[in-house]
Amino acid sequence: MNLTTKIKKEISENIDFDQMLPDKLPVYVSSFVYMFGSLTLGALIILIISGVIMVWQGPIWYETSSVGLIFRSIHFWGAQVFFFFMILHFLSNFFIAGWREGRILTWITGALIFVVSIIEAFSGFLIGGGFYAQWNQVQAKDVFSALGATPIFNVLNNIQMLGFHIIILPLVIVILLVLHLFFIRYKGVVPPIDNERK
Repeated sequence: MNLTTKIKKEISENIDFDQMLPDKLPVYVSSFVYMFGSLTLGALIILIISGVIMVWQGPIWYETSSVGLIFRSIHFWGAQVFFFFMILHFLSNFFIAGWREGRILTWITGALIFVVSIIEAFSGFLIGGGFYAQWNQVQAKDVFSALGATPIFNVLNNIQMLGFHIIILPLVIVILLVLHLFFIRYKGVVPPIDNERK
C-alpha cells in the first residue's frame, strides 16, 4: 500500500464528513454563549482587512490622510472588539468545560490563539509611533533583556516589530485558527453541562 492510499484510508476511517460539514446544528447552539467565537472571528476578519489596506497604502497615508486615519481607527477599535469577544468566548468555554469529551485540542489551540494574539497586539502597539509607544518600547526592552529574549524579540527594532506584527504572528494566528476550526468540526460543538448530573 503506498502512502497516498494509506493517508486516504486513514482519513476516510477517522473523519466523518457529515460531522465536518453539517447541514443542521444542535438546538443549544442558538444560545448567545455560542456566538462569541463567531463574533471574535468577525472582528479578526475586520482586523486583517484593515491591516492589509494600511500596509498596502503605507504609514504616510494612515498617519496624515483622513481616510487613512479612519482605517487606523477601525484597526485599533477592531482589536478592542476582538479581545473583548475573545475573552468572553474564552470564559464561556471555560465555564461550560469546553475541553470535555475529547475536545482538549480545540481548547489548547484556542488558548494558544489567545496568547499569540496578546503578543500580536503588543507588537502592534509598539509600532504606533507615538511618545507613549516609544516609552513602552524602552520599558519593555528591560523586561525582554531580563528574560534573555532580546535576540529573538528586540522591541526597540521597529522593523522587526513590524515584521512580527504584519507577517509572522498573523500567520501563526491563522494557522492556529484553521486547526481550531478543524477540531471544532471534527469533534463538534461542546454541549452544555447536563443539569441532572451531580
